[in-house]
Amino acid sequence: MSYVPIYTNSAYTLMNSTIKVNEYIDLAKKIGYQRLGLIDEDTLSGALTFYQSCLKANIQPIIGLKFSYYSQRMKRNLPLIAIALNYQGFQSLMEISTKRKCEEVVHLAEITHVQQLAWVVNFEHPLANPEMDNTYRLDLINEIKAYLPKVYYGIQIYEKVDQDFLETFDLLPLALSKVNILHSEEAFALKVLQKVQRGEVLTSEEIQSPQHTQAYPLLSEESYQRYYQESIPSALEYLNQLCKQVQLEIPLHQSLLPQFPLAAGKKADKVLKALCEQQLQSFHLEDNPTYQERLAYELSVIHNMGFDDYFLIVYDVMKYAHDQKIVTGAGRGSAAGSLVAYLLRITDVDPIKYQLLFERFLNPDRQTMPDIDLDIPDNRRQEVLRYVHQKYGHYQVVQIATFGTMAAKMVLRDVSRVFGLSQSESSHWSKAVPNTLKITLAQAYQQSKDLRQLIERSKKNQLIYQVASILEGLPRHISTHAAGVVISDIDLRSLIPLQLGSDELLLSQYTMNDVQATGLLKFDFLGLKNLSIIDDALKAMRHFPNAIRSQAEIPIDEAETMKIFQKADTTGVFQFESSGIRQVLKRVVPQNLEDLAAVNALFRPGPMQHIDEFVARRFKKQKVTYVDPRMKKILSNTYGIIVYQEQVMQIASEIAGFTLAQADILRRAISKKDKDEMDKYRQIFVQGAMSNGVQQASANQIYDYIESFGDYGFNRSHAFAYSKVAYQMAYLKVHYPAAFFTALMKSAQNDVKKLKEYAHQLKKYQVQLLGPDINHSQLETSMVQLHTIRIGLANIKGTRKDFLRQMVKDRYENGAFKDFDDFLMRVYHQNSHWLKEEFLVPLIAVGCFDQLGENRKLLMQQLSGKIQNFVISAGSLDLLETMTLSVDEQVAEYALEEKLALENQYLGMYLSGHPLDRYQSYFQQEKVLEVAHLVANQRASILLYLTNIKEITTKKQEKMAFITGNDGTQEIEVTIFPTLFRQIRQNLQVNQCVLIKGKSQISNYSGQIQFLAEQMYFNEQIQNQLQQKTCYLRFENGFENESLMYQLQSVLEKHHGTVPVVIFDALNHQKRMIDEKFWIKESADLYAELRQLLGEENVVMK
Repeated sequence: MSYVPIYTNSAYTLMNSTIKVNEYIDLAKKIGYQRLGLIDEDTLSGALTFYQSCLKANIQPIIGLKFSYYSQRMKRNLPLIAIALNYQGFQSLMEISTKRKCEEVVHLAEITHVQQLAWVVNFEHPLANPEMDNTYRLDLINEIKAYLPKVYYGIQIYEKVDQDFLETFDLLPLALSKVNILHSEEAFALKVLQKVQRGEVLTSEEIQSPQHTQAYPLLSEESYQRYYQESIPSALEYLNQLCKQVQLEIPLHQSLLPQFPLAAGKKADKVLKALCEQQLQSFHLEDNPTYQERLAYELSVIHNMGFDDYFLIVYDVMKYAHDQKIVTGAGRGSAAGSLVAYLLRITDVDPIKYQLLFERFLNPDRQTMPDIDLDIPDNRRQEVLRYVHQKYGHYQVVQIATFGTMAAKMVLRDVSRVFGLSQSESSHWSKAVPNTLKITLAQAYQQSKDLRQLIERSKKNQLIYQVASILEGLPRHISTHAAGVVISDIDLRSLIPLQLGSDELLLSQYTMNDVQATGLLKFDFLGLKNLSIIDDALKAMRHFPNAIRSQAEIPIDEAETMKIFQKADTTGVFQFESSGIRQVLKRVVPQNLEDLAAVNALFRPGPMQHIDEFVARRFKKQKVTYVDPRMKKILSNTYGIIVYQEQVMQIASEIAGFTLAQADILRRAISKKDKDEMDKYRQIFVQGAMSNGVQQASANQIYDYIESFGDYGFNRSHAFAYSKVAYQMAYLKVHYPAAFFTALMKSAQNDVKKLKEYAHQLKKYQVQLLGPDINHSQLETSMVQLHTIRIGLANIKGTRKDFLRQMVKDRYENGAFKDFDDFLMRVYHQNSHWLKEEFLVPLIAVGCFDQLGENRKLLMQQLSGKIQNFVISAGSLDLLETMTLSVDEQVAEYALEEKLALENQYLGMYLSGHPLDRYQSYFQQEKVLEVAHLVANQRASILLYLTNIKEITTKKQEKMAFITGNDGTQEIEVTIFPTLFRQIRQNLQVNQCVLIKGKSQISNYSGQIQFLAEQMYFNEQIQNQLQQKTCYLRFENGFENESLMYQLQSVLEKHHGTVPVVIFDALNHQKRMIDEKFWIKESADLYAELRQLLGEENVVMK
């Protein structure tokens, strides 16, 4: 008789198993199992993945559930196992699991389809306790059998079972050994995992002799057979009978599209057509044949594919958003290629004007679900979801689950804590892993010398790494997918298992792929921070006359707005903030939305390699040629380079006669690099092209071209939609900077680095930033005048948000605070627990009471005594008047440096000024570079105000240091190697200005720009260095004239000296300081030679 491992807990029994479903199936197949089971506790999260993976491996899947039912006899929950014999049984499992995960009590009497389930109790049930009175045990089994027809007793391997026990309680023996690890070597790792969940620490004895008695590895079939044949053969017989009864077929890829609720007699396709035609008229396009034909075609495809209701559902949601004045995105993904979506205001990009293709979105030759992603402000997403929930019903709308996994950094932190390491020691482990997205521990081990050294330091460390490697990738907790929502017109409990979610909405137990595998349609509601910024900016402008009120009023391709992109002044602008893309903007000099979309599409890992070619062709430095003249109209906007996926489709259509639907299938084959498909389509393409008058060699050349470029192509619809959102943000930044930066600073409330950068930008846009004020600040940053912003109280670190919120409320209800004592009195009567120095010191430090005429330093000195008086007097005004504090009227206010230090400590920025203010002219002259504008591998001079110094000792026992400082635009870490550190160590201290010359690079660990110091200057040395002249050389046609660059190098070497040289590429708007070995010594001969070489107007010394 064969054995089948049915009772296997996967990692979806969170933090109680190390088994990943696919690894389980792979190992079982390798061992030789032909049937496999999965029984998780209360959850079916892994059931569909398990089912599908088993079918692919040609293994019969058996699915069960361990859950708790309420025992009337024991007045508490008891464990029970149910195994699905068929799909009806599986639906019962979903019903039970949903109840358990929704915190409902499961009563045996309420379970449906009991005959379609096999019922098992085992050693985990009180029934198995031999010390319990038999009468009591009989009551327990009778309670179960009153509702369940036949009950098995699952026998664990090596468990001693009394035959009398089985006969007394009429239980059928079942070979059912629990499995929660795949290999015995994982036993200790499971113990650690369970301690992570419980927040426990290993004892030294447990670390010295790692073992775990509650770990059950997957054994070979022979091992199980040997035990059961020798001890209780009937258990194997019943197992085989049970497995033969299992005929489980879960329906997959059903057509479960929801219907939009319509009045009786109304048909979805007619309603959809009427809405589109109505909108066509409102755009005055009803007589335009291009739009009419495109609309008729799209409606026909949508109807034939059965998606009329889908479009009406999405339209209805977006209509609600617009009616509620909720800002929406221009569209995302390929949906922007649909005219129907544009007319219904689902998207906001005209697909005909911008040559976007419908077939990239919906392909009539490829039956796939439509995928319209709805972008809405992240602070109003729940509002939209609540509307959908109310419209369709509680069990018809669910959010989709996702799992947070134990990634490399997290698993090392978790495991090291269980091993008793301190928080700082745990941080050493996580910091030793490079900050690379999705990096594994194995990759980190190869890349990080620090990690290897840490592991080799002790046997304990080796064990930590070994355990972490086993636990890596396991699900740690369940959370909600950022966008995915299922909408159905039938009760979802019959289709998928559910669980409690957040904000009234239920959550699926399945993850996205499994939800879609059932045939349910996923709708994406993505909360975008950038739309919240636009929304907040528009709200801030409502109080000012003549300001725009909506996105619709923003003109496209306005010159002033485009200048922001041309100058790369894109701080705070969606998709265009990084230093890398700013460099591309300066080179491309975009003139319109078309150019912005191209930059957006080019700045991706694949297309990036074509940026130089794109720029050269754009500025006519490189000739644009086409294999066939018909390609010009398709590629002229991108200078003969395939930038977009849609261009591949258009070439296939124009040159080879493909329909756009066929061309989309070709595009997919190229993007997937499917060689067999690509070779097949080459023949079809070449044949079609030759029929269209193209020579065979040229046809192959064109196919080679789209094959090499096409896999890098970006979705044009997506590029335009997101570039439009970026453009709208830039428009607000140019024309309504105070409103824009108010919204921006609200969104970055907890990001000190961003706040510093935004605060610095305000000066450029002539916007005044006011500090926190107890009588005028709102909780969040607010716009108080057309060119004035006030920082919100919630930006102050170290205090409580509920306290601040209540103080703002009190101010509105009872009027402004008269003085500091009045404030304390009102705080005391609101909640005396808030009257603590830790909550009040931050408010004083940042100047919240300055406008009341209070002295910050004096308030700090008196605070403790004032609080004590309030506590002693219990807030009695009469008693307080008799209690006085000795006051030194001569207490001088903090010096500027002290004020700045406190502001930086509690706000993360300087308000009363900046320690580097006296050097501002040198920033303007570009003698020093702002940290925010540093890019990787750039030689530069930077000015910093030092805030932290960390000395370390190298392996060679030499001292070096890492220092941190900021220049008002951004914070940066600087590395000082031993040779330089020895020279400057005596001058190095915090809270001072320092000029640093060196080179920037990307940190392997933080992924951020860091600086390598080569020279450092302090005190009067700074002024001396900055007053030195710099030579600026301008190249009108860029740096590519090799002969000119060679001649220049000769001139510079001949006149070598100490004057820095900066070269400027006027064509690509690039500027850089050249290497010190090419610096010069001033002379008349030098000027004459440089001016002869470059032209008089291109040589400047200042």
